[in-house]
Amino acid sequence: MHKKKQEKIETQLKNFSNMKRLMLRRRGLLALFLAAFGVGMYAQTPSDEETVKQANNPLASIKTINLHNYYMPELYGVPDAKVNQTWVRYAQPIGPLLIRVSMPFENTSYPGEDPSTGLGDLNAFLIYKFSKKNGGTDFGIGPAFTFPTGTNGMGADKWQAGLSAIAFCHSNPVVQMGSLITWQQSFAGDSDKPDVSMLTPQLFFMFQLGKGTYLRSTGLMTFNLKNGDYNVPLGLGIGKVIKSKKAVFNVFMEPQYSMLVKGMGQPQLQVFVGFNTQFH
Repeated sequence: MHKKKQEKIETQLKNFSNMKRLMLRRRGLLALFLAAFGVGMYAQTPSDEETVKQANNPLASIKTINLHNYYMPELYGVPDAKVNQTWVRYAQPIGPLLIRVSMPFENTSYPGEDPSTGLGDLNAFLIYKFSKKNGGTDFGIGPAFTFPTGTNGMGADKWQAGLSAIAFCHSNPVVQMGSLITWQQSFAGDSDKPDVSMLTPQLFFMFQLGKGTYLRSTGLMTFNLKNGDYNVPLGLGIGKVIKSKKAVFNVFMEPQYSMLVKGMGQPQLQVFVGFNTQFH
């Protein structure tokens, strides 16, 4: 009897510790966004429309380093589960080509299990741009690859390949919009793991409020072509473009709520926070 009571106390303490850790992470992300946004209000605001528009252009011919974080406090069909994904992205233009490499880091907390942290699968694509030099619309297409770098069960353990296509319209100084569509199919890897065939369309809209501040919506949809699961989130957030002598910074926060969803473990609500840096 005493042993069962002690085990119950230990379990309660562990759950409290996990909850505290997740709350601190969420508060830390919010504090980071507010601090960066606050600094931006007093920093140099962009003096030209093109700088503001290109700050959200995925096909901009500019070296870029992005730090993105998705905090998912609610998952469908899994009460009290929480997931946090941090993505580090690097984009490098080489003539008409654009190389982008993304590495995810993930932390999960499921009921009855210890929190787990590990790497996700490395993703990369190579885009060939067909855009005109002074045109108002950029377009590109090219191969996409995913490498099985996941640890602690965070990846699919599959080699994947497919195609990516990007379009971005920035002719209007107030409204910019575009889309990134990626499809990938597994072709090798752990035979005990399920095959992968994923379609991930993303629509993004930017509405400029002036002086570098803008509204945004960039929900990333996922469609599992193997089992029929899908997730269609709708996001609405705010961002700030901050210009310095050698770089342009773009900080934003965008809550996203899943409007259409099928499948256990899909995020119902996620908070997308980002800090992008373009080097001129």
